[in-house]
Amino acid sequence: MTSDQGPIVQSALLRTELVRLRKEKKLTQEQVARQLEWSPSKVIRVEGGKNAITRTDLQALLSVYDVTSEGRQERLQTLARGAREPAWWNVYRGDLDPDFLNYVGYSAGAAFIRQYHGTVIPGLIQTPEYAEVLSTGKVSEQARVLAAKLRIQRQQELAKRESPPRQHYIVDEAVIRRHVGIGVDPAIMPAQLHHITDWAERDDRLTVRIIPFKAGAHLGLEGPFSILEFDGDLDDILYLEGRSGASVMITGEDDRLPEYRDTFELLLEQTLPADESIALMRQAAEDLMA
Repeated sequence: MTSDQGPIVQSALLRTELVRLRKEKKLTQEQVARQLEWSPSKVIRVEGGKNAITRTDLQALLSVYDVTSEGRQERLQTLARGAREPAWWNVYRGDLDPDFLNYVGYSAGAAFIRQYHGTVIPGLIQTPEYAEVLSTGKVSEQARVLAAKLRIQRQQELAKRESPPRQHYIVDEAVIRRHVGIGVDPAIMPAQLHHITDWAERDDRLTVRIIPFKAGAHLGLEGPFSILEFDGDLDDILYLEGRSGASVMITGEDDRLPEYRDTFELLLEQTLPADESIALMRQAAEDLMA
């Protein structure tokens, strides 16, 4: 059965495993290419994710790496099949930032999503009405509609997974006090806050913590960021959110990954406990309706 982590994550898991198998056999890419009568560039493209790998080519590689277990072979073939599946976010290509869509693909297969935001409600817990209001500044009507649609579809696709990811958000109190949508419908922001609190109370996979104004200055003022963790042997991903075209996705052994893991934990120390955060959001919703 194909995994529901999405083609980008399944491709990354497969490539990680193939590189590890090659290194365990103490083979270079050139040596593997010679054994299979491939060009060295083909091995490089397969390991780098530039080429989708066929069942026949994968079986050839597993033979070189002496992978004889039927169960292990089938697991890797399953990843390869999943990696070849069309991604649901492909319909947005050509209209939205390709780097952000790549991040969307990774987040679609994450096991744990952590995010800090100091100006808006994180996209994966926005209501459709809130998402649409936030998109009003887009350069075109089409971009506005697509950006809002993508936010909601991401939520829907995650909810379909057999094991949806844990989501842990930290937001500044300013986020819940800003009356987003007041010029369109004053009920949009209160409804957004009730949506979060109701969801967090019924689903222990969602946690939302608030940094109160009384905490003063904090590390999150430098800007929003997300950390993705995965099941399987795949590095964490750090996403530093900027204005269009200025966002950065970081993985591997980059020093910023542990730095931002520590930052998230330090920010967590400045938040209200989960139950007090929910109470504050409910109070903020009432204040906005007053």
